[in-house]
Amino acid sequence: MKILALSVLAFLLGSIPSGLIIARVRGVDLTKSGSKNIGATNVLRTTGKWPALLTLAGDIAKGSIAVLVARQFEIGLLPEGIVGLSAVLGHNFSIFLHFRGGKGVATSIGVLCIYAPQTGIVTIIIWLMTVLVTRYSSLGALVSFGGMPIFLALLDNHAKVPVGIAMALMLFVRHRENIVRLIRGTESRIGNR
Repeated sequence: MKILALSVLAFLLGSIPSGLIIARVRGVDLTKSGSKNIGATNVLRTTGKWPALLTLAGDIAKGSIAVLVARQFEIGLLPEGIVGLSAVLGHNFSIFLHFRGGKGVATSIGVLCIYAPQTGIVTIIIWLMTVLVTRYSSLGALVSFGGMPIFLALLDNHAKVPVGIAMALMLFVRHRENIVRLIRGTESRIGNR
């Protein structure tokens, strides 16, 4: 019951659409602008750098807070990870947006930063390097999270690997349209409006 209650709370926390709220303050409706996604990349394209940074911070915080709260209840490694995944699911399928939402990259990073900090740092570095070289945010997410379960096994506790695999799979499913555009060469680069 404790794990279920924490997972529900994490889902609700993850459901808060940071980007949508921040963009609306600036007079932009993300559901009708750019890629229509509520994440930081679309906020950057449609609203600017500072709103995008605020969105990124808000989305990361949702994942981190969920795991930090779960840790206080000493429920164990796997259940703690499930609570983190619930926050990512909330972001991806927000109850405030009729179960639509973002792609979960920043919220997943937030989960990793608390759940498996070393793996989180490596994932961030790989994401940043890929984005700096290619200017594709989606490719950075796919490359960094594709390798994340391996780094989790090498740098952390093997008990956390199932959570890492589930997180990576969720991210790949949410990026399926980006994958098609990357293959076709029609994916938007960072910096293009």
